[in-house]
Formats: sequence, C-alpha cells, structure tokens
Amino acid sequence: MILCAGCKDMRFSLLPERKFDSVTDIEPELLRAMGVELLILDVDNTIAPYKTLTLEKRVTDWAARVKDAGIGLFIVSNNKGERPEVFASLLDIPFLKRAGKPSPRGVRRALELSGTPPERAALAGDQIYTDTVAASLAGVHMLLVEPIRFTNIFLAIRYFFELPFRRERKHN
Repeated sequence: MILCAGCKDMRFSLLPERKFDSVTDIEPELLRAMGVELLILDVDNTIAPYKTLTLEKRVTDWAARVKDAGIGLFIVSNNKGERPEVFASLLDIPFLKRAGKPSPRGVRRALELSGTPPERAALAGDQIYTDTVAASLAGVHMLLVEPIRFTNIFLAIRYFFELPFRRERKHN
C-alpha cells in the first residue's frame, strides 16, 4: 500500500479488495458482511459490453436481489453518452456520467447524493487505472470484475498492463 502524497491519513492502492468473474457474482450477503450499504457500478464492460443499450436478464435479476437486500445501487460512469442514463433507467437507480475517473470526484458525489459514508460503500468496476484508483482515492471498497468483452486492441493492451494488479487479489 502506498501512502497518498499530500493526503492526510489516506492510503492509496492499485490492488482491489476482492475480484470476481462477473458483477453478478457479487452476492448481497457478502456486501452486507462487508458493511456495504451502497454499491457504485461502472457501466462499460462491468454491467454491459461497450456499445450496447440493453442489459442481460441475469444483470437485472442480480440488481433486484441486491436492492431487495437493502443495498443501494448507483451508476458512476466516465461515459459521456446516453448509456449511463439508459441503464440507470432500466435498473431504476441514480446515475452520474462524465465522472472523470480516476479522479474520485464522481464517487464522492454519489456518496454525497446518497448520504453514504465512504466506509459503507463499494465500487464495482473492471479497470485498475480508472475504477480502482477512484475507489482508493475516495476511500470506498473496491470490487474488481473481469471485463465482459474486449472490443479493441487498445483495451486489450490496457488490461495486459493491469495483470499484475488483477492477479494479486481473488474473491475467497
């Protein structure tokens, strides 16, 4: 763990707390055991592949189970287009787009809007250099999921450079 330069008592890490094959593998019971009251979701390659405007039934069923367990959901996406709003509407949850991750700004805004303290929140995302960094800087739990689909060579290269951090933590 690296101490964040200029951040009083804040610890920064590129390592996720837990790793999952899919967002749907994150069980509500685990979230409750972690003390999580709000699960912040990335969009692209976390809950849906790039360029789609639909969600698989298993994702909508999972989201319903999470909400039934009393855990709030909130989309925080770097996406500038319509996708965050479309998915938020499908799941009936709030959203922020243009979040600017790895900046923690969007994550902190979601915490503020939901009234959730950082230690009671987690972020589920597929990228180390955006999602994990933003979660670490915002002080929330980080749950890394495997990307749904590689759509271009640039993403594949980026994920390659994330491999050392991806291999470090696994869900037990």
